[in-house]
Amino acid sequence: MILPIYTYGQGVLRKEADEIDESYENLKELISDMFETLKKAEGVGLAAPQVGLPIRLMVVDLDAVSDDMPEFKGYLRSYINPYIEETGGEMVPYEEGCLSFPGIHEKVNRPSKVRVSWLDEEFNEHDEWFEGFPARVMQHEIDHLDGKCFIDRMSPLRRQMNKKTLNNIAAGKFNCDYKVKLNRK
Repeated sequence: MILPIYTYGQGVLRKEADEIDESYENLKELISDMFETLKKAEGVGLAAPQVGLPIRLMVVDLDAVSDDMPEFKGYLRSYINPYIEETGGEMVPYEEGCLSFPGIHEKVNRPSKVRVSWLDEEFNEHDEWFEGFPARVMQHEIDHLDGKCFIDRMSPLRRQMNKKTLNNIAAGKFNCDYKVKLNRK
């Protein structure tokens, strides 16, 4: 089932997400729905807060960029309770967008390497270093789980320049090709 994506202005995007355990109901179905939602929205990552759930869960589909980056063919992973343990490498600027911020794409500086711990769907522990594009996606999505958004990583000048667009998103005045949950006060 395709879930609505929560857009800028919704409180769940600013809340630190809670860990989950094996008792979380319908987890495999939720993960499947998140992958379906991500594919429909043509994104590469989706965190549970973006579908209105304040839990530490995210899915990544790098297969979506495999035409340009063939090394990511078939890369579909879910991450339960992921945390950034360590960063490394140099700070690299790269243009990011976000499904919760339709129409905004800005350069964001992030470390080129990141070590992440997480659980898979069977609740097996993992600890891995990611580099390059996967490192950026991991940091972007884990930010969502920590109540942060990529606009927080933009320079103050760029954020000011996007103020009108941000206000329009919060007011529901935007177009996108995927299902969204508008901010209704």
